[in-house]
Amino acid sequence: MKKILIVDDQQGIRLLLNEVFKKEGYEPYLAANGLEAIRFIENIKIDCVLLDMKIPGMNGIEILQRMEEMGRKMPIVMMTAYGEISLIEQAKTLGVTHYFTKPFDIFELRNTVNNLLKD
Repeated sequence: MKKILIVDDQQGIRLLLNEVFKKEGYEPYLAANGLEAIRFIENIKIDCVLLDMKIPGMNGIEILQRMEEMGRKMPIVMMTAYGEISLIEQAKTLGVTHYFTKPFDIFELRNTVNNLLKD
């Protein structure tokens, strides 16, 4: 079973994505902040990360930088409420493969993750 890490400070989004990806047959892990996200990445072989860029404690760019330092490579889907082009470009240089602007289409997000993780 492929493991997905969902990193978002909004509980409603974490719970919604948790339900969607459980139904798709994935094993979701939920992190409300950057420190929780890094702990999961250090201790579990995560197959894909859904990463909110604006979260307390450590923003998405800092999480991406830590993942790069750890040598962790997996598909990363960025979620942001801000269409900041410079932030998106910086995130892409750090390994983000796709990004969605909130509010996002849950079906489009689901299909993107399914396509990224299909064998």
